[in-house]
Amino acid sequence: MCRMARPRKPLLSPDRIVSTASALVDTEGLAAVSTRRLAAQLGVSGPSLYNHFRTKDEILEAVADATSAQVDLSMFDPDDDRDWRTSLHDWAVAYRAVLTRHPNIVPVLAQGPGRRPAGLRLADAVFGAMVAAGWPPAQATRIGALMRYFIMGSALGSFARGFVDDESAYDPADYPHLGQAHLLAERQERIDEGAFETGLQALLDGLAIQYGALGDQPAPEAAGPAR
Repeated sequence: MCRMARPRKPLLSPDRIVSTASALVDTEGLAAVSTRRLAAQLGVSGPSLYNHFRTKDEILEAVADATSAQVDLSMFDPDDDRDWRTSLHDWAVAYRAVLTRHPNIVPVLAQGPGRRPAGLRLADAVFGAMVAAGWPPAQATRIGALMRYFIMGSALGSFARGFVDDESAYDPADYPHLGQAHLLAERQERIDEGAFETGLQALLDGLAIQYGALGDQPAPEAAGPAR
């Protein structure tokens, strides 16, 4: 009589650890992540995690990089025919879409790419595309920085959700212009996305004015890539 082989547990791997940690960050936040908690969810002993990551911070760095890897960068390919403004717009929209799916990891991403490969590829793509479009390196660095500030800031919280849906909270005697504020929360997605698009277009309009005046600027100073 042949014995049926017991099903083998999936081998522990960096990808499994990062995937589990990412799900935990999404549902419960950064504070919920610990090696003990991850080990329990993975069905392994705590020390086995250290074969792949030395610390909790290394795991969170890997989660952040896996998030960056989800961002579409195809608009910056040399054979893509979009101009610099359209490329920045499409990338910003794609980047924000990823961050709004994973808002709890944004504080880690906001620290910069450090040594994270996907984060560095993202920074390299933006900086390289701007320089190739004719922006001086120093200004290309600033563009990468300001885009990161704007995109990450928009993903950190919802303007519309900041208002309660109780009409009585907005007494017209105290707040004469907030008579419709109680409706904002139920229209969150439309309001927040509209605000992001309005700000993005304004930002790009300002950059387009600067771009048109590049011929009048002095020689660019040396600078590194955008982070």
